[in-house]
Amino acid sequence: MKKLIIASNNQGKIKEMKKILENMPLEVFSLKDMDLDIDVEEDGITFEENAKKKCKEIYKELIKMGENNFIVVADDSGLEVDYLNGEPGVYSARYSGEHGDDKKNNEKLLLNLKGVNYENRKARFVCQLALINDNNIYKSVTGTVDGYILDNEKGCDGFGYDPLFFYEPFNKTFGELSMKEKNSISHRGVALEKFKKIIEEFL
Repeated sequence: MKKLIIASNNQGKIKEMKKILENMPLEVFSLKDMDLDIDVEEDGITFEENAKKKCKEIYKELIKMGENNFIVVADDSGLEVDYLNGEPGVYSARYSGEHGDDKKNNEKLLLNLKGVNYENRKARFVCQLALINDNNIYKSVTGTVDGYILDNEKGCDGFGYDPLFFYEPFNKTFGELSMKEKNSISHRGVALEKFKKIIEEFL
């Protein structure tokens, strides 16, 4: 069975992706599962640049290790708020200056939107997936979902900006959704559904 290596150490992200891909004929591994201790610097100015860079770096390491029959999938995801001209964008995970501090990132976002009415708090989550197989063939797909940023957190599930991101069709924030609900409509869910269609070319 072909290995799918998720180029991430974000446990929330890995859990979501494993769940969405559970019926695919793939063995799913995280970087940790593969004993790869790599932290690729995300210095691109677009989500795709970052995702592609992560993919390529992990691909190189796997080839060095003598691995074959694999696919690497990397993603760069983030939140774009219209009122803030697309911020935090590619800086979503380190918006407050410290990488992966969800609490501080959310606090900064709320501060930057202080006093802005609901109608002007439109936002979208973006997930850019990059794929590369053991033959160095590259593909990419994008998924998005639209919502609004609330002025306080609701729900304790999910991660990142989920408790602030209000999805009107479900009348809930992403932090209030079950994993099944979230995966059915999220940016990552949308991108992975597209991914499922193109992955057949790699199997």
